[in-house]
This record gives sequence, structure tokens and C-alpha cells, in this order.
Amino acid sequence: MNYPQLLSPVLHFLHCPTPDAWIEKARQPEHLPLLLTDHLVCELKAAQTAMFLIRKYVADKSSAQFLLDWLKPYEDFAFREGAEPDFVALHKTLSKNVMPQTQSAWGQQLIDSMVLLIKEELHHFWQVREIMHARNIAYVKMTASRYAKALLGQTRTHEPVMLVDKLICGAYIEARSCERFAALAPHLDDELQKFYLSLLRSEARHYQDYLALAEQIAGGDISDRVRFLGEVEAALINSPDEEFRFHSGLPSS
Repeated sequence: MNYPQLLSPVLHFLHCPTPDAWIEKARQPEHLPLLLTDHLVCELKAAQTAMFLIRKYVADKSSAQFLLDWLKPYEDFAFREGAEPDFVALHKTLSKNVMPQTQSAWGQQLIDSMVLLIKEELHHFWQVREIMHARNIAYVKMTASRYAKALLGQTRTHEPVMLVDKLICGAYIEARSCERFAALAPHLDDELQKFYLSLLRSEARHYQDYLALAEQIAGGDISDRVRFLGEVEAALINSPDEEFRFHSGLPSS
């Protein structure tokens, strides 16, 4: 895989690189359980976000309920007190065939892009869980970082521009994930380095899918909003953060 060529548009899209202070803390072995756990949850949250967009903007009642039921075992395990399900078996049950069809060009593109994203993110969820099992790292619930909530808090509150902003935020979150996988990989052991580098292609495509949908739905120039939300994202990454997480800012002293 040509990593520099793959990362070039991601690095150009983001307004800043990950600070060295975050990488220095993340590379310390004692923080690996926390990072893997938060990474696991981030994969699920990415799937939840994509599923929310399908349910809110495209799905009919029956397909919306199917999506809720399909994701529930993952959510029960991660956020409530549910037993650990057979993630491999669950992964085989989602298909675009259960999704509604629509005459809207952007609606169909949203379905196609988000269903693929959901399947990939939950496959990554299962992969992280397997790595945790192999290393005897127990899953422990933890608080979320401020990052996604603060970024999404800057979205406009009326449609269709709220959807456009949510998609742009999704693009930044996916791009930052891609950039951090690449930044952290050289400091990890061989197994984790190989795993994180294997995620780059899908994460890079996810940010592009989100951005393409935002442009399609807006039907015009979105560069001002992309720039504004990019500045918000960079400020979160470069400002001190009390909690150390996969998407957190500068580690507090």
C-alpha cells in the first residue's frame, strides 16, 4: 500500500497534525488498554452515527426498526450490561437488501455509503475486541471524550444545512482517525502496527464519502463550512484536554 499517497489528501484536509505530546503519551505501554478500549467504542459510535443518518433521513419504519434491533447487541455490550454476543455472526446479517429504496439520488448514495461504512466499522470493532482478548485486556466502560460532541455542537439547527454540517463533521472525525492511526502505528509493536496501517484505506475513503454526500446534498459550494468546522476540529485537537482518549487534545500536565 502506498501510505504517503493515501495519506496526502487526508493531511491536506485536516487543519493540523496530531500534536507530538499526544503521540508521546499514546505510545507509552501503560496507556494501551485505554486506547484500545476507546478505539473499540469509537468504531461502534461511527457505526451508530451512520445508522442514525439512514434512519433519520431515508429509512421507512420497518427498516429503521431492523437497524435498531441489529445494533442493539453491540450497544448492550458496550454501554449497558449485556452479554458479549457473537460479533462474527452478527456481522453477516446486515445487507443493503434490508434498506429502503429511494428515487432520491443523494438518498440512495447515503444508503450505499453508510451501509458499507457500518459494516466496515463494526468489522473493525470485532478486530479490536479480538486483539484485546489476545492480550487479556478486559473491556471496561469509560467516559467519552469531548471531541465529537463539541464538534457536532457547531452544526446549524435547520435542514438541510444541519445534515450538511453533520456530514462535514463526520468527514473530519474519519480523517482524524486515519491520521492518528498512521501517526501512532510506527510506535506500536508489529501486530498493532500492521493492524492500524490496515485501517487507513477504509478510513480515508470514509471521510471522502462523507464529504461527497455533503457536497451533493448542499448542491453548491460548501468550502466556507468545511473551513469553519475544520478550524473547530483543529482547536479541539490543539487545546488541553483533561481526559486522554483516542481523539483527545493536548494531554493535561
